[in-house]
Amino acid sequence: MGVRQKEGRRIKGLCPMNQVAPFIMKTRGDATNYYADRMDITRTEQYIRGKKEEGLADFSLMYVILAAYVRTVAQHPHINRFIRGQRIYARNCIEVMLTIKNEMTVNAPETVLKVIFPPDATATEVYTILNSEIQKARSGGNTDFDGVARFLGHIPRVLLRVGVGSLNFLDYFGWLPRRLTKLSPFHGSMAITSMGSLRLHPIYHHLYNFGNIPVFCAFGSSYPVNILQSNGGVVKKKYVDLKFTLDERITDGYGYADVFHSLKRLIQNPAPLDERPERILQDID
Repeated sequence: MGVRQKEGRRIKGLCPMNQVAPFIMKTRGDATNYYADRMDITRTEQYIRGKKEEGLADFSLMYVILAAYVRTVAQHPHINRFIRGQRIYARNCIEVMLTIKNEMTVNAPETVLKVIFPPDATATEVYTILNSEIQKARSGGNTDFDGVARFLGHIPRVLLRVGVGSLNFLDYFGWLPRRLTKLSPFHGSMAITSMGSLRLHPIYHHLYNFGNIPVFCAFGSSYPVNILQSNGGVVKKKYVDLKFTLDERITDGYGYADVFHSLKRLIQNPAPLDERPERILQDID
């Protein structure tokens, strides 16, 4: 799917409560909700091993989660909304932000990746798109945002503060050019981080008040769990913990429940991600 000129379209058919909420909860800090879940990835790990046997050498849980999220957006587009100028918009594409290190050391530089996925992408296509960007960044190529961040780092702090304030002002009224919101890691559908690569449990990552990302996902290391069966036997399974920080203004509790039921089903049984969705749903007008 090509990126359209505008980041999204305003949704006018919302109920009055949804329309008023951004004026009561003015920032993502005001509107933050937290959600945690534990997912059985026993079958998921079998699926990952199968993908590696097919030649996708770096295929991991990260790709399953992202593919499941892309598929969930295709079926539940209300999770892909964002707030701008205290109004709610439907995003025109699926943009995911993640940060990677070239080396797993404290002083190794970080690189921000922003990746756009088509809504009908299969797990293999998600892998191909993201892995290509990761390899490009790790081979020494700087991302567009790296260059901007390096430039901003040389600006005197007073001017930088004024500049960021000006960007916030322009963003509020939707006056930022699309080429800037495409570049910005603070504008997008979701941000994701793997705490498992650090051998840690997931955290509740904050949302940024700058930009418009409404969902931040963190997941940790997998771990074994002994499950007691009704016949008295014990079965060992693998689980992983996921934690989400959410902007509650983009949809209601029922909408989030739909999203997380769908996401969990797909992560625990990823086989449907090898096929394209039968249809892609559009958000309300």
